[in-house]
Formats: sequence, structure tokens, C-alpha cells
Amino acid sequence: MQAWQIVSDKGIDHLELTTRAQPDPNVGQVRVNVKATALNFRDLLTVTDPVSRKLPYPRIPNSDGAGIVTAVGPNVKNFKVGDHVMGCFFQNWLDGPCTQEAMNSALGGALDGMLATEVCLNEAGIVQKPSHLSFVEAATLPCAALTAWNALTEAGQLKAGQTVLLLGTGGVSIFALQFAKMMGARVIIISSSDEKLSRAAKMGADICINYVDNPQWHEQVLHETNQEGVDLTVEVGGAGTLERSLLATKVGGTIGLIGVLTEGAINPNIILRKSIRINGIYVGSRRMFLDMNKALVLAGIHPVIDHVVPFEQAPHAFHALKSARHFGKIVIEIPQDS
Repeated sequence: MQAWQIVSDKGIDHLELTTRAQPDPNVGQVRVNVKATALNFRDLLTVTDPVSRKLPYPRIPNSDGAGIVTAVGPNVKNFKVGDHVMGCFFQNWLDGPCTQEAMNSALGGALDGMLATEVCLNEAGIVQKPSHLSFVEAATLPCAALTAWNALTEAGQLKAGQTVLLLGTGGVSIFALQFAKMMGARVIIISSSDEKLSRAAKMGADICINYVDNPQWHEQVLHETNQEGVDLTVEVGGAGTLERSLLATKVGGTIGLIGVLTEGAINPNIILRKSIRINGIYVGSRRMFLDMNKALVLAGIHPVIDHVVPFEQAPHAFHALKSARHFGKIVIEIPQDS
């Protein structure tokens, strides 16, 4: 098997393509021939700053992937050779609240990830691929899609007719747009690109705001909501955008806090004054993944793919993600005969 691995803290151009022995599944595991793996901002941080994450070398990056089961270990009951599956971001988070044990089972961080032609995963750490999706599409679901789903349905308890604020047009925000419209919500989305906002509008976004043209974008959000603010904000920016998100969220509203993109101070007075609930969102459980997949199938939703990079050019995908020009997801595809 082949795998890209992190071998130093020197960044993207020092990822190493290596050959390893084909792994054999242990008790309760399956081996998966990976057909596609998608990138998340977290994967970029893992490659560019492995030291602060205390990663051992070598470490295979990427949490997300989809492929075909090629072998099953002892005591595997629910999967067989030939099944089309996706890996779960957390190998040991089945249901309930997140735990330290679950966090210690994250692919592409605590454990080797999916940027390889073959991986062994726990039986409880995979789910069946929705039949209407390609491997490239399915590879985008384990992190970004599930994060959006968790923020909207589990933490956010979104109801039809409510208003959602989305920041940017990356993977999480675009999935959140698709899910929110599926659930009958009104969506306000902000971006620095009129072209991207036009695409979001065609996908159903109700209000589009260019935050370069409107640096006080929270005021525009308040204007569009009769000065009340939105019911739910999916906050992917981080501390640098959180204050405006708080100002744009209604009294008693909810913020799903996901982002680590920007730095800045947080003023707790706004949170207290407006009784806003802030939920830290770290992907989601296997049960949430299964629930989300049912909705995807019923609604016929397809992930939005910005572009696909071949496996042998994997570093190009990381550079593309770093440039932040993408709309939706960037995916690395592995040849079918690998």
C-alpha cells in the first residue's frame, strides 16, 4: 500500500509518499481500499503545525475517506468484503456526549488517517456509503457535513422558519446551507466574493452579504431580521469574527462554534446580556452520522465539490485549501486499481 505521511514540521511540500506493508485487520476491524479522501482545515493545520498537536512521526493525515471493504477481521458482524463504506472521524464515538476516549480516536491526528490506499478501521468506526453518492462525494461527509449537521440539528435544534447565519463558503458552511434549506430555514450567508455569493444564492441562500463591502456585516444581518438577529449562527471564523456573530444573533439564540481560522479577544458581556448559548462543535458521533445519511438519501443531496486532485499530487490539494479560493470541498481521488 501507499500512503502520504507527515515526517517533519516543514509543511506541505515535505509530505512524504511512502510504501508500507498492507495492513491486516485486527479483531473487530475491517480493511478498506480507500477511493477518495477529502480535506478539512483541520487536516491543513495537522500538516503545517504538527508540533503543537504533539503528533508522532510518521503520521498519515486526513480524517475523511470512502472506499471498499477488502478484508474483515475476527468478530466483525455487520460488514463484509465488497461493502462501500465511509470512515467515521472518531473511531470510538458511537453516541451520547463527546468524551476524552472519543477524542483520542480521531483519524488523521490521534490515529493514522485516510490519505492512504489501504486503512484498517473499527467496525463501529465505519458506516455504509449512501448509494446515490460517488466515492468522491461520500469522502466529504465524515467531518464537514457531520459538523454542519450537528451544529444545526443536535446543538442548534433548528426549526423550519428560523433564520440561520453562515460565515463563508467552505465545506461546513455549504453543507449547512444545503441542510438548512432542506429543513425549511431562511439562510443569510456572508463571503468576501460576489461570485461565491452568487453561487450560494443559486443554492437557495436568501440573503447574501459581502463582508468586504460591508465590514460591519452584523448590522446588515440585524437589518435583514428586523433588528432581532438570527436564531442560529454557524460560526466557522473563530475569535476574530465571534463578536460580530454574537451581535448578529438574537437574544436567546444559539451559536455553533466551530472555527479556528482567526484570532482575537472574546467579550463575554455580549453573551451574558443576550443570554446566547454557545456550543462547541467537534464533528459528531456515529449515530449522528447515520441520522444525517438518512436525510441525505431522502433529500437526494449531493455534496458540492470544488475540484478533485489525483493521489500522487496530494500536496497540491493542501496548497489549494490553504489559498482559501475553494467553494465547497477539495477531494483527493485514488485510482480505482490502487
